[in-house]
Amino acid sequence: MTDRTARLRDALKQCAAENDDGLVQILNIEGPQLLGLATRILGRRDLAEDALQDAMVQIWRKAQQFSDTSGSARGWIYAIVRNRCLNILRDGKRLSLMSPEDLATVQEARQSIEPTQDWEILASGSKLQNCLRGLDDKNREAILLAYVGGYSHGEIAAKQDVPLGTTKSWIRRGLTSLKECLA
Repeated sequence: MTDRTARLRDALKQCAAENDDGLVQILNIEGPQLLGLATRILGRRDLAEDALQDAMVQIWRKAQQFSDTSGSARGWIYAIVRNRCLNILRDGKRLSLMSPEDLATVQEARQSIEPTQDWEILASGSKLQNCLRGLDDKNREAILLAYVGGYSHGEIAAKQDVPLGTTKSWIRRGLTSLKECLA
């Protein structure tokens, strides 16, 4: 057994004993290589840093599950980092091929879009348009902001200057009314 392998195994034992020096040791021994692996898999350093942080939390929480009989400490640690990266790739919500600066520009531009202004062009002359027309203005606006504009409930609440619970109620009631109207 090499000195590096023994140090990693001891670091995992410290994590299992809830001693945070174990995480520090893991990062001191393998940190740059783990970050390099995550960067290669994800293609972006900011996502790789997030993945590594998430993986270190998992290592901390699951350290007591590590066993020398199931493999090396290094292999166990790398498997957790690799799996976290693959989960991020599968998730797709956090992964964007755009740079963070371009993504910020798109987000800022989205804030100026008002999907509630010309909503009548949605499915022109259809049952959906008629049902939307039958909704209360606030319910319709909240639904359009959520489903056309892509805003979160919190963003809609801020945009409409109402409590979050009110926004959620408007959307829930509006969707119920739409469902009944469309049925």
